[in-house]
Amino acid sequence: MNTDGNISDYYPDFFVKLSDKQIYIVETKGQEDLDVPLKMQRLRQWCDDINQVQSDVIYDFVYVDMKSFEKYKPTSFNQLIEIFQEYQKEK
Repeated sequence: MNTDGNISDYYPDFFVKLSDKQIYIVETKGQEDLDVPLKMQRLRQWCDDINQVQSDVIYDFVYVDMKSFEKYKPTSFNQLIEIFQEYQKEK
């Protein structure tokens, strides 16, 4: 649901398959909008839900904003995961 109260479709920017057992959903933004926190909250909940009902693959996510990406300039996906933790925990 977006900030206007409407239900929205969501298509992730990227899926990163680290292994047969671990997949990251990556959301990127050039400019943050009001819907980002709601979208990330729902994505976090989806990952929690899917990980509870199956154990074949662990799903996680990372939100990457352009300003921080340009500031920190990660050189690997592991660095990206370490740096971009903004939406990993519930607020």
